[in-house]
Formats: sequence, C-alpha cells, structure tokens
Amino acid sequence: MAITSTGLNAALYADKAASTAVVDKTALSKDDFMKLLLVELQHQDPTEPMDTEKILTQTSQLAGLESSENTRKALEELSASLATTDQFATISAIGKRADLGSDAISLDEGATAEFEVYFPEEIAQGTINITDLEDNLIATIDIPMKENGEDVDKLNAGVYKFSWDGLDRNGNKVESGIYRVNSSYVDPTGTQQTTRLGAYPIESIRFEDGKAFAKLGSSYVPMDQIVEVY
Repeated sequence: MAITSTGLNAALYADKAASTAVVDKTALSKDDFMKLLLVELQHQDPTEPMDTEKILTQTSQLAGLESSENTRKALEELSASLATTDQFATISAIGKRADLGSDAISLDEGATAEFEVYFPEEIAQGTINITDLEDNLIATIDIPMKENGEDVDKLNAGVYKFSWDGLDRNGNKVESGIYRVNSSYVDPTGTQQTTRLGAYPIESIRFEDGKAFAKLGSSYVPMDQIVEVY
C-alpha cells in the first residue's frame, strides 16, 4: 500500500507529537510509589536491611493510595451517570406545563410591552386584562378572532402573542412600573375560562454547556427559573 505525502506528514507529525508530549509529574501515582519502593529495596544497605514494619507501612500507604484512586474514579463515573439521569428526567417534562411563578410584565412609560399568553382551551371570545399590583383594572385588549388574516368563529388552544401600547382605558399613558396580565375568555361550549401570563406548556428541552433550557412559547427559559411543573 502506497503512502501519500499527506499520510507521511501526518505520521511524522503524530510521531513527533508523541515524542515531545509532556507527562505531568506534579503528582505521584500508585505506580510511581511502587517504583520508589522497589528502588529503595534494591539499594538498601545489606548490613542494615529495611525492617519489616517499614515495608508494611509503605505497602499500606500504597494500598491506601490505590484505594483512593479507585474511589475517585468511581465517584467520577457516578457523577457522570447522575448527570445523564438528570437530563433524562428533564426531558420527561416535555408536554407538561411549567409555571414561572409570576404573571407580571415591566413597562417603561411611552413604550410598548409584548408578551405571550397560553390558552389551554379553544377561544370563542375573550379579553386580555392589564391590572396594577393592587388588581385595579388598567387596560383591556380584545382577543382578535382572526387566523391567517381571516375572521374565525374560534381560535385553537395554544400560545398567542399580544402587545400593549402602554395606554390605559381612557387613552392616557401609564407610568413606568410592573403590571399583571391575565385573561377572561369563553370556550366554544360557552364555558367561562381564565388564564394568565407565566404558565406555558413545555414544548422542548435544549442543553447548553450542561445547563437545561425549556422552550416556553417562543422563548427558551433556564430550568432553574421554573417554580413548578405539572
């Protein structure tokens, strides 16, 4: 079999890298301790040989070092296994509902706030209600009964995006602050339903640098920001 110049260069490079590899000797392994013990036995003074107690002590230290090394490796394997288990447990949350523990948005005076609300049931009609932290009604937004630009009798259950222009019911700009978002709506059977900002179905899970993110609506949220999954 012919060796190409590329293959020859690669082989020479690998051989050079192997010959110049730096071995970390900042810490002694159990093999190093064994070698030291054997060298010590080989060069001991025949007239004053190492006593049995000293040999047993060093052998015991060697056994302890090996035991510690085995324990460290076992703990590393256990940690990796637990991390994998945690990932599978996180994936099992897909399809369940996540609660962020807050139904509030922050608004700067004169700005527009955009947010998403999840509706568990179909929508026949309804409104989005904006209140202050004392539950005083500040503004309402009619849920547009349109799909692909066409009027419809009902909307499917799901996550819908809304925007609030920052005006109250009288058309006045509201002050900067924190406001709460909830909705009252009627499903096709005529039953009154309610929902609020901050609770969404988990559509998927994404992992980045070992950290899990859940897709809630159009956003990925770190799992540690979720207060309840049900």
